[in-house]
Amino acid sequence: MVSSEYERRIAGRFATFDQDGNGYIDRADFNVAAKALLAEFGTAARSDKGQALYVGAEAFWQGMAGIADRDGDQRITREEFVNGAVKRLRDNPDRFAEIARPFLHAALAVADPDGDGSATVEDTARVLRSLGAAQEIAGTAAAALDTDGDGRIGEEEIVAAFARYFTVPE
Repeated sequence: MVSSEYERRIAGRFATFDQDGNGYIDRADFNVAAKALLAEFGTAARSDKGQALYVGAEAFWQGMAGIADRDGDQRITREEFVNGAVKRLRDNPDRFAEIARPFLHAALAVADPDGDGSATVEDTARVLRSLGAAQEIAGTAAAALDTDGDGRIGEEEIVAAFARYFTVPE
């Protein structure tokens, strides 16, 4: 695939992070995502799970800013996002996975109904919808995450899929 096609696809993923639609990604977008997820599952922000989610969101923001915020203004433009993906992540999606892992781990804990370390496909679809995915896309994507067909989605399945989606054109 030519670089321009890769860049086009990565640019399309920018909106997933720009939760408020203001044209850039910043710390507030990660807080909006955490707040929406907590509201969806009726989890208090001051609970252990709520606090872990906000800590994970902050770690994710810091990692992403370190990769993409080239001018240091604490905002990531679409161009910075694409350049960060192309220059720093294209050949190393695992790096992105590790930046996202604290947030994904905490999000899974919020969605995990019985505390066994995995969420149902239905609860995973709820997570995706709360983060802005359309209902039909969320259901399809959640089902695809269940790679072993057991009806449950664990951290490794989520982290690997997340890294592929945001760094590798599919």
